[in-house]
Amino acid sequence: MDDGALGRSDWRSGRRKHEGEAAYEMEEEKRRKYHRSRRSPSGRSSRPRSERGSEDESGTRNDGRSLVKRSGPLPSQGDSFALSKGEESERPKEKPNFGNSGVLAAASKAVTQADGTTITLKYHEPPEARKPPPRDEWKLFVFKGQDIVDTIELSTRSCWLVGRELAVVDLPAEHPSISKQHAVIQFRYTEKRNEFGDKIGRVKPYLIDLESANGTMLNGERVPESRYLELRNKDMIQFGSSTREYVLMLAPKE
Repeated sequence: MDDGALGRSDWRSGRRKHEGEAAYEMEEEKRRKYHRSRRSPSGRSSRPRSERGSEDESGTRNDGRSLVKRSGPLPSQGDSFALSKGEESERPKEKPNFGNSGVLAAASKAVTQADGTTITLKYHEPPEARKPPPRDEWKLFVFKGQDIVDTIELSTRSCWLVGRELAVVDLPAEHPSISKQHAVIQFRYTEKRNEFGDKIGRVKPYLIDLESANGTMLNGERVPESRYLELRNKDMIQFGSSTREYVLMLAPKE
């Protein structure tokens, strides 16, 4: 091979090598541009700030998500576990209410005495309070030992408050073991259905103890506080530790 042919061969080989290096550098540049387009140098998205969702002065992102933390305490672990299971979290227990209720609630009326002092009534008649009809003559016989010391015509009114507070009671009982407002004999209208389904209403006497200190006895047994108990003909009542016996009688109809 002559010198001319050898020179042309070296020239072609050098050209191919140069072209190969240029192609390699072009591929490397394309690869670098591709990676830069997918990831910015800081490691964040290369999308414009407006697309990523910017923050305004109120702390709210433009994409609708708020950056402000929720106010109030976070739910407890037990509540969160219950909610995740679809259950209702346990509510805190209510504290007991030791205030009077029902007939002893202090929606109270007060009686003002001559000296300016007031006495709060512990008892107020219920809506069903009624005076007995004339045909029912209820009487209360007061026994001291074997002797009848008093007779009270109960049918003349619907309510009889028993106790030592002479300014407000209807039936005074002066024994020291009896409370100032001790108990009540209350006539109440009640209804019940007969065997045919018809309503039958009657006015009956009831006894209620007003949370007295020494209690009330009915036929020898202490009655529960603040509950109405129906009274029947010939029932015997005692108040506190007094030995007097109060016997309820319904006069026979002629």
